[in-house]
Amino acid sequence: MVLNYIWIAFFVIAFIVGLAKLCLLGDVSVFPAMMDSTFDTAKSAFEISIGLTGMLALWLGIMKIGERAGLVNFLARILSPVFTKLFPDIPKGHPATGSIFMNISANMLGLDNAATPLGLKAMEQMQELNTKKDTATNPMIMFLVLNTSGLTIIPVSILSYRAQQGAAQPTDVFIPILIATAVATLVGIIVTSIYQRINLFNRTLVLALGGVSLFMAAMVWGFMQLDAMMVDKVSVSVTSILLMLIIVGFIVAGMSKKINVYDAFIDGAKDGFTTAVRIIPYLVAFLVAIGVFRASGAMDWLLHAVGWLVGAIGFDTAFVDALPTALMKPLSGSGARGMMMDAMTNYGPDSFVGRLSCLFQGSTDTTFYILAVYFGSVSIKYTRHAVTCGLLADLAGIIAAIALAYIFF
Repeated sequence: MVLNYIWIAFFVIAFIVGLAKLCLLGDVSVFPAMMDSTFDTAKSAFEISIGLTGMLALWLGIMKIGERAGLVNFLARILSPVFTKLFPDIPKGHPATGSIFMNISANMLGLDNAATPLGLKAMEQMQELNTKKDTATNPMIMFLVLNTSGLTIIPVSILSYRAQQGAAQPTDVFIPILIATAVATLVGIIVTSIYQRINLFNRTLVLALGGVSLFMAAMVWGFMQLDAMMVDKVSVSVTSILLMLIIVGFIVAGMSKKINVYDAFIDGAKDGFTTAVRIIPYLVAFLVAIGVFRASGAMDWLLHAVGWLVGAIGFDTAFVDALPTALMKPLSGSGARGMMMDAMTNYGPDSFVGRLSCLFQGSTDTTFYILAVYFGSVSIKYTRHAVTCGLLADLAGIIAAIALAYIFF
């Protein structure tokens, strides 16, 4: 129901703003622009879905090999002590645990192309446990929040964009991004746990979260010992090697179990095609609503209102010019990327606004896109507290990014 109200609000607010611009400002181009955006974003949503088909087929095929080779079940058994605390409604050793772990790992390493298919597989496995097929379960919501909080250890794409824009030190945003996205993830876990009455103060979770924190601190320390060029090379090399290692490792495991890896891959790849087709309506619905909202000028009016409010309170308004990236990120990844590039182009990659826009881009993920794709893939209509927890995690990431930008830059 929450997604229903949000979807309606995008269109209603866009129409009101468009009408106000037409009547008060005489802007006759606003409604044609909104209609153009409707058709353009509908086409883009279809192209995104079709573009996902290849990646879904590849990774679901690889996952099918891993399932038949027993690797996914092996991961599930290894992780069950932690995941039974964080996802108490998933039975111990269930294959969904392994898929969740692989999706989270792919997100942390910035492997977006691998993360989405793995996440969709995890959703399908959790849906098998769902007694109310149209309503999101607690594990689904926790999993979605972990995705929307966007925990990323190696933000390769952002560092690359900064290098392309001529930043003197492309990697200077690396540590702030890592801290901001960690804050967003931690807040997301805490808020969702409060909703679901999960006790986070047990020995297993404390040790697990502490271990992850120590690992991230070690990563930060290690990258701080390298120069900018070496950081870029190591980041790209590590992610590529790990990606290839997963593919080859699954194939070798399948061969060792004497299964027909080719047939297993084909069976999984077929699921990828059907999944890509199934999510088209959900993507079209949300991307069109977001496109109309932007084209109407509602986003610009919102930014002006925020700037006025911040100034009226007496706070520094230097961060307001970077807010388009923050406000766009939960709605559209490509839109937020465009806002980030625009900020670096207009203000400079080494400016406060340019750097902060990069922090916004790296601190959270595309909440509504993830909700539409993941819930749409298993036909979930009632999202319960997923939107609230996801947006609170986003807000925590945004606030942390602003604070860190003032501290570091």
